[in-house]
Amino acid sequence: MTYDLCIIGAGVGGGALAHALAPTGKRILLLNRLGSLPREADNWDPKKLFSEGLYKADERWTDDATGETFRPDMFYWLGGNTKVYGSALLRFRPEDFGNLQTLDGLSPAWPITYDDLAPFYDRAERLYHVHGTRGADPFEPPASGPLPHPAIPHDERIDQVAAGLQAQGIRAFELPMGVKYSHEDPGGGAFVLRETFDAMGRAAFDGYPDLLHLKADAETATVTPALDHDNVDLVVADVTRIVTDAAGATVTHVEATVDGEPTTFQADVFALCAGAINTAALLLRSASGAHPDGLANGSGAVGRHLMRHVTSKFYTVDSGTPNPTRFQKTLAVNDFYFGVPGDPEWDGVPLGHVHLMGKHAGWQILQDLGVGAMSPEEADVLAAHSVDWWVQSEDLPLPDNRVTVGSEGELRVRYTETNRLAQEHLMDRLEAALREIGFDRFLRVPMPLEVMNHQCGTCRMGTDPAASVVDPSGRAHEVSNLYLADASVFPSSAATNPTLTIAANALRVAGHLSDQVL
Repeated sequence: MTYDLCIIGAGVGGGALAHALAPTGKRILLLNRLGSLPREADNWDPKKLFSEGLYKADERWTDDATGETFRPDMFYWLGGNTKVYGSALLRFRPEDFGNLQTLDGLSPAWPITYDDLAPFYDRAERLYHVHGTRGADPFEPPASGPLPHPAIPHDERIDQVAAGLQAQGIRAFELPMGVKYSHEDPGGGAFVLRETFDAMGRAAFDGYPDLLHLKADAETATVTPALDHDNVDLVVADVTRIVTDAAGATVTHVEATVDGEPTTFQADVFALCAGAINTAALLLRSASGAHPDGLANGSGAVGRHLMRHVTSKFYTVDSGTPNPTRFQKTLAVNDFYFGVPGDPEWDGVPLGHVHLMGKHAGWQILQDLGVGAMSPEEADVLAAHSVDWWVQSEDLPLPDNRVTVGSEGELRVRYTETNRLAQEHLMDRLEAALREIGFDRFLRVPMPLEVMNHQCGTCRMGTDPAASVVDPSGRAHEVSNLYLADASVFPSSAATNPTLTIAANALRVAGHLSDQVL
């Protein structure tokens, strides 16, 4: 059977494409490496998830700088990495789409603007049941109306921290989150996840699969509704190669493995949405006589400009005040997103974004700090009093930060971090404010290379075929029926989570496909 559209990858981008195009009646094939993540008690077992790596991809990548291998934080189930994400869903700012000077260099402009994405951000927020308060974020971009649902209320201790920061002039705000309060009433009623955590005696949200399917991940928000349409098919398949005609101008089919058997799939149009790393790797593995350096890689940009955000965990402790919070991930800080006003050194220098993580246990903190940092008993006391933050800053799309495929087919990653000093100053600023309200101990943990959950930029969008892989519509410059609609097309990473922007851009690409291609 030949489909009208074959989508490779059922994460945020692929799910949004399928969801938007399903009502057209076009024959759509969705290919994904794995099916649904099992719903079982182990979904909420922190030791199995965070110590044993349950559900993670069973593969090794190579750090090209050191030659050492690592197991990346990658999840290939329906919904991709959103099966374990923390549901923070923020828009990029208008300035993020233009040239933006950072501490370590220029973050380049996109070939589209915030206004081009704004109506699709609206749609994406509705799809993902975003809860929050429009206007609470001091640097929030313009929007056409309120967020779909009210903000998730803070637990008592987080409410105290928010009030304390605000008293220090820090405009802490409710983090926009994609969750359902319940299946029957996504925007109201009791917050079932918080009640469930009470019953369990611990938190199980940020970094966990959601046993209740109340987290708005790509599977529940877009893939499952798309599959309700008879014209949309899903096949669990590991796509290994994209094949073109002899001239290399048009994709004819993809090669894949299904249940251990080689299989081909044909379509009129193909959309690659496998995530920044694997989208680039698949194009490189699809080299041919017409595309000797990899499919759609005449520019040499496929695999280059990898970004993943500069990220740290920041444990902040008030030794005199316990933190019994059940659902901690409700608070964010963007005051220093574009610098520190009035500071001669940091005014106009973007520092980044901060939001709370799910509550960490003592053994998790100890695992981050390493053997011998403190006793398990000390870690438990620290965890009982800590407020746990995730800090992220924009990194730069360096050409030599790249993904390549080794001689044995293995993935190799080279990455040099940028803007680390900006992030350290961001934590300095937050630490100073927290000290004023009683916090007395601070632990900073930079994230290692295997933390790839915000990967982007390996097949950048642009108007110049000599310097980019796809045009502003998402179409590969050199291949007439190949589109990309995941974070690989991002020219820059901004400093907020990429999920909502991936979804919004995929919805924009879907509109182009519906109106002009399919």
